[in-house]
Amino acid sequence: MAPTFTIPIKSSPFPFAALGISAYISNISLVFDEAASGIALALDGSTITEEDEIVQALAKEGGLAGDSAKTLSFFTLAKRLRSITAHAELVAALDSLDNLLAFRTFLVGHSITSADWIVWGTLKGNIKVLGLLKNNQHPHLLRWFTYIDTLKETQSVLTELAAAKASKARSNRTAAGFALGLQGAVDGQVVTRFPPEPSGYLHIGHTKAAILNQYFAKMYHGKLIVRFDDTNPSKERTEFEETILEDLKLLDIHGDVVTHTSDHFQTLYDLAVKLIKSGKAYTDDTLQEQMRDERMKGIASRHRDDSVEENLKHFEEMKAGTAEGLRWCLRAKISVDDPNKAMRDPVIYRCNLLPHHRTGDKWKVYPTYDFACPVVDSIEGVTHALRTNEYRDRNPQYQWMIAALGVRKVNIWDFSRLNFIYTLLSKRKLHDFVNKGLVRGWDDPRFPTVRGIRRRGMTVEALTQFMLAQGPSQSVVSMEWDSIWTQNKKIIDPIAPRYWSILTKNSVPVTIKGGPASPVIKAVPKHKKNAEIGEKKTVYSSSILVEQEDAQSFEEQEEITLMDWGNAIVRSKAVDASGLVTAIEMELNLEGDFRKTKKKITWLSQSTSVNPLAPVTLLDYDYLITKKKLEEDDNVADFITPVTEFREEAVADANVKDLKKGDIIQFERKGYYIYDGEVDGVREFILIPDGRAASIASKAALNATPAATPAVEAPITKMYDMDSIYGKDTKYDAGTTMYKMESIYDS
Repeated sequence: MAPTFTIPIKSSPFPFAALGISAYISNISLVFDEAASGIALALDGSTITEEDEIVQALAKEGGLAGDSAKTLSFFTLAKRLRSITAHAELVAALDSLDNLLAFRTFLVGHSITSADWIVWGTLKGNIKVLGLLKNNQHPHLLRWFTYIDTLKETQSVLTELAAAKASKARSNRTAAGFALGLQGAVDGQVVTRFPPEPSGYLHIGHTKAAILNQYFAKMYHGKLIVRFDDTNPSKERTEFEETILEDLKLLDIHGDVVTHTSDHFQTLYDLAVKLIKSGKAYTDDTLQEQMRDERMKGIASRHRDDSVEENLKHFEEMKAGTAEGLRWCLRAKISVDDPNKAMRDPVIYRCNLLPHHRTGDKWKVYPTYDFACPVVDSIEGVTHALRTNEYRDRNPQYQWMIAALGVRKVNIWDFSRLNFIYTLLSKRKLHDFVNKGLVRGWDDPRFPTVRGIRRRGMTVEALTQFMLAQGPSQSVVSMEWDSIWTQNKKIIDPIAPRYWSILTKNSVPVTIKGGPASPVIKAVPKHKKNAEIGEKKTVYSSSILVEQEDAQSFEEQEEITLMDWGNAIVRSKAVDASGLVTAIEMELNLEGDFRKTKKKITWLSQSTSVNPLAPVTLLDYDYLITKKKLEEDDNVADFITPVTEFREEAVADANVKDLKKGDIIQFERKGYYIYDGEVDGVREFILIPDGRAASIASKAALNATPAATPAVEAPITKMYDMDSIYGKDTKYDAGTTMYKMESIYDS
């Protein structure tokens, strides 16, 4: 069993040395536990709780070379560094280390050892030391420190720590709504299921069901089944199964098994025959409109009392898909005039001659969801069926099917459906938007699909917290988007690195008197409140750019603050005939007090061949429709927002060149953005709504030039490159019962 290192997120002083070496030797199970009383390493049946001893034990476990008598002296030095408060004494200690590293790569020997980790961790946790290192007075020590700090393993574990800090309160906050739990639940025996139809992409309305099912399965140490309800060959495709599994991965949801209703077609057919023979089902050739009218009025079908033999003969014709069989359907014989119209002899089987994407042309009759769902839930061992309360009228029907067939009972737990204002969740209507070229695909950031909202910057953590916080609410309401985006901001703000960008249009060149004669590059924190995020390089020069809006606000002789630099005084401002500022001269006043200035602005050194800026596009979006809630008789075309995409060209500091697609950042004074990739050499960033009124209000009333959106067919799009779930050339065997997936609960 791998050693386990447990760390409370709020440990003080934080054990950076132990954290770093645990990541470096790679075979340690790391656990961030807010409830833990202190750090603890479980190794070979014993528990170690002192950081120095943990570092030494992990060094031995990892076989780090070079440990010797000299190593212990650095542990002593690290302990002394933690207690030093006098500035002169601290500088002297750093001077000594700098001298030692002048001709050495590591503190002991020719490779990294526990000595390096204990000293690095001590320096990492000392704010005064980090400040002194930035003064470039200890170049050899800084080189050594930076090497360890930027190791792949170090950066990975520091990112993991930052994420853990951001989501530390999640369990307490989200569990409150479900304190009652599931009725009749037994720990270790709960089985839930998420049963999507493979006919489209998952959208935000599906996420609540998916998240709740996994939540309860984990809560009771049970099992989650992902079951494809593939009973309608007219709509379903194998490709959609793959995209749905990809969508679930984007939500960090993984079933213990993946099954299909089609796995049970023979069993379902046999049970339907059983219903006929027991007099609880009959075949009917009443026309659809007439049947609907009779059900509404409580009129019995003329075939309701046909003999069992007649019903079996017609059902056999249906199974064969003959011309005669196509005229008939099979109905459950429940009630003619029950006040609950869902109980009025519902259709449970109908014909469909189209080939099924898994079973081919083997079947010509298919069960309805109302019949298949309770039966398959029972067969597959589901203990609790979670359903939106739009199915509440059908719950008695669900239980009738189970009782009539004599199969195992299943508990039903229902919850309210999730709707949002200005949002369409109808698959048919979403298809229309794609096919008409109003959006670029199913992962378009304007779409409420899982991949659409993830592409726009929604995090799994925010989605999960928001859905669970709804609790077992039964109210069906159209929710504002502000709450979920506000929750998302709380997740990303502590860990989003900060960068700068300047809009290209009418940007203003500024000459800085007292600035450096040639550009100077300095390292500054990517996040002033979270040192673990790392550092970025900022170029300081005498020629900078500021935005027109800022320039317009400056008064001559006004003192302003250039962020991450210091104060400067506006000495002159050139304005053209149209009122645009064309140039500014400023004089540095680094002794000025930034607390006394009203304007703190972002800026960028002008682009040069040596220090080029990065061209970027900043994207923002509006809702696709202009009405908060469409009614049944509304024509969608009458409410389509004319302009839904807004583009602004800008330049950003060169640090953005290191970003990967999907990285979330903040352009300071502009907002949070997600990097969407590069198009023709220009990096595109999508604005992430932050929950404030301005960021979620409909922009339809604004005048803007629409961005060209080319018409495209409705492709099977992928937000990220992901390996195929089933492979490229997989042949689907009708006899296959399920696909094996690794359990998310085996750990």
